[in-house]
Amino acid sequence: METVSRNSALEPALDQKLIVRAALDLLDEVGLDALSMRRLAEKLNIKAASLYWHVRDKEHLLSLLADEICAAMLVPDSTLPWREQIEALGHENRRALRSHRDAARVLAQTLPLGPNRLRLMEVALTVLLKAGFSPRDAAYAGFLLNDYVTMFVVEETRFSAEDQAAKIEQIYTDWFASLSPEEFPTLRSLAGHLLADNADERFSFGMEVLLDGLEMKRKNRPE
Repeated sequence: METVSRNSALEPALDQKLIVRAALDLLDEVGLDALSMRRLAEKLNIKAASLYWHVRDKEHLLSLLADEICAAMLVPDSTLPWREQIEALGHENRRALRSHRDAARVLAQTLPLGPNRLRLMEVALTVLLKAGFSPRDAAYAGFLLNDYVTMFVVEETRFSAEDQAAKIEQIYTDWFASLSPEEFPTLRSLAGHLLADNADERFSFGMEVLLDGLEMKRKNRPE
């Protein structure tokens, strides 16, 4: 007759999906820097050794988290013009990365090995190739757009707590006001734009500039 140890009988049944969901909740609670295998085991009410049956190490866990975050990203209508599809992908990418604490940092630190991330890469690169970009330009454009969205979200979510954001804004407002008008006239004159809470507008501006550049590159491609 098969026997079960007291400890294993008390531990909840685990699978990788359950672990990833718990890890995503823990990421939202404590952030990437405080996320650890030990804390995840505690959240799941299991011994750390049991966790390693399903997840090799923290690097593996982060790759699984990254793919789970990407699972929420929707692909655009394939009948739209290429530019509208890429723009939609950019905004959808940003939305998903903003939906979880430090999600952009998780993606920046992991390779696109999961099926959801690979699916999004396949969609984006296919759109670019069908639009007429060369294989090299399509690949480089994919890197460029991914880097823009990911790092934009990393920057815009650095001070995500409302009280912290207000405190930082006041610090920078005072700092700009303290600048010498003679030495830094341009910085002082643009302070209102530099300090404005307009992340949506800035993101759209950046996407427009990137797409304008890619459009020019596509049109000027040698036959």
